[in-house]
Amino acid sequence: MKRSSYFRDVVGRFKTHKLAMAGMCILILELLLLLLLPVMMDLKPYEIYSGFGAFPSKEHILGTDNTGRDLFARLIYGGRTSLYVGLVSTLISFAIGVPLGMLAGYYKGPVETVIMRMADVFMSFPSMVFILVLVSVLGPSLSTATIVIGIMGWPGFARQLYGSVLSVREKEYVEAAKAVGTKNLTIMIRYILPNSFAPILIAFTFGVANAILQESGLSFLGMGVQVPKASWGNMLYAAQSVSVIAMRPWMWVPPGICLLVTVLSINLFGDGLRDALDPKMKL
Repeated sequence: MKRSSYFRDVVGRFKTHKLAMAGMCILILELLLLLLLPVMMDLKPYEIYSGFGAFPSKEHILGTDNTGRDLFARLIYGGRTSLYVGLVSTLISFAIGVPLGMLAGYYKGPVETVIMRMADVFMSFPSMVFILVLVSVLGPSLSTATIVIGIMGWPGFARQLYGSVLSVREKEYVEAAKAVGTKNLTIMIRYILPNSFAPILIAFTFGVANAILQESGLSFLGMGVQVPKASWGNMLYAAQSVSVIAMRPWMWVPPGICLLVTVLSINLFGDGLRDALDPKMKL
């Protein structure tokens, strides 16, 4: 009953956050469009048509690029790619950072020192510069960009969970579990992690937005997702020339707007989730 009541309170607080609800609705609509439009409209992002750099028309809503590929189809599939990188790379960061943060906060001592100094080393480098170096060494591709962004993102999760675990590990129920001989792994999974998870959930949403921006930045620099694979970042990369920017805004404005709206919606959703999970917030 207590958990059910807490969940209802969280949902109630979230519903009162209008911007967060708007962000969630936009994200749901975007996901539905990205999943359904390729089937409903038979979109072919890699097929080359006769008109190179064609203007928007009934056949091609956003025209074609300089190779003859349909820009609307590439916009939709590019959204799939960008969201894929954002979600998967954040999951990689989560999978690395959460166990390390848990170990550092629970055991302290040498374990804490080693893990947190590793996190400091990772965070001392300018992330985009380090990602560019790694991608250039490994070779630019969708999988490389996803893995490298994921690996570089773990310190944020580790530090977030580390701070929460430090406070939770001193609670009475943790001390009681230790007193009756409960194993450390059981204590961490059953008692500490559930009570430290709210900040991680919030960090996950912001991590997805940050990863999407990093992928777009890499692709814009030509070091991320490679053509013919479509992403919003490499669509912007393909429209860098002054003539395209001035004379063909339909080639770069749509992916730019999609990127802006997606990241803003995720951040608004994260803001609302943070406020809803904060026990100090009132309905």
